Amino acid sequence: MVVDVLAFGVHPDDVELGCGGLLIKEKLSGKKTAIVDLTQGELGSRGTVQTRYDEAANAAKILNVDARDNIKIADGFFVNDKEHQLKIIEQIRRFRPDVVICNAPEDRHPDHGRSADLVLDAAFLSGLAKIETSFDGEVQEHYRPKYVLHYIQDRYLNPDVVYDISDVFEQKLESIRAYKTQFYNPEVEGPETYISKPGFLDSVIYRAKMLGKLIGVEYAEGFIAKKDIGINSLDALIKNNT
Repeated sequence: MVVDVLAFGVHPDDVELGCGGLLIKEKLSGKKTAIVDLTQGELGSRGTVQTRYDEAANAAKILNVDARDNIKIADGFFVNDKEHQLKIIEQIRRFRPDVVICNAPEDRHPDHGRSADLVLDAAFLSGLAKIETSFDGEVQEHYRPKYVLHYIQDRYLNPDVVYDISDVFEQKLESIRAYKTQFYNPEVEGPETYISKPGFLDSVIYRAKMLGKLIGVEYAEGFIAKKDIGINSLDALIKNNT
C-alpha cells in the first residue's frame, strides 16, 4: 500500500499525541495515511501489551488511517544501528510516503530522541539502491521520502511548521482517550504515572492552544523540519492565511 503520510511513534499513543490532528485532516482531504509503532510499549507501568494493541486499534479507527502496524523492537533498549535502521527502511519502502512524521528530536523520554534519529537516518538510507531489503518475500526498490517532520512532545521546541487542527481537535482528543489504561481514567486501576495524572490531558489542550495562537487559530500542532521547506509561489503563503 502506498500512502501519502507515514507516521512513526516509538510507543503506541505517541502519534495520537504528536500528530493525530494532522493525520485526521490529511485523510479528510483525500490523502492516504498510515502509522507504524516501533515498540509494543511493554515497559509501560500501566496496562499490558495486549491492552496497548487493543487501544491502538481503537485509536486507529478514530484517526481513520489506512493502515497501522507494530514492528516490535525492544521498548527502552533499541539503538540506532544497522539492524534497526533496516527495519525502518523496510516500512518506508513498503509505504513509499511523500512525508514521514516521527518523534521529537529531544524530549523527556529518552526513547523519543533516539527514535527520531533512527527514523531520520533510515529515511535517508532508504534512498540508497545498494541497501537491499525485502518485505513479505518481495525485494523492495529504494525510495526516499520528500520530507521528514518531527512532532513536538513533552518538551516545548520551536516549530518550523504550525498546522491548524482546530476543526478536528475534539477527534484528536478522542483518539488519545482511546488509551484508557494510559491516561487519567478513574475506572482503570494502576500506578499513577506522569501521563495518567488528571492534569496531563489539560497540558495537551493548552499546548495546542498555544501553538494555535502562533498562527491565529484555536488549536494547532507543531513540527520541526531538519530540511528547509521551499515554495515556488507566494500563493502558498496567501492560501494558508485565508
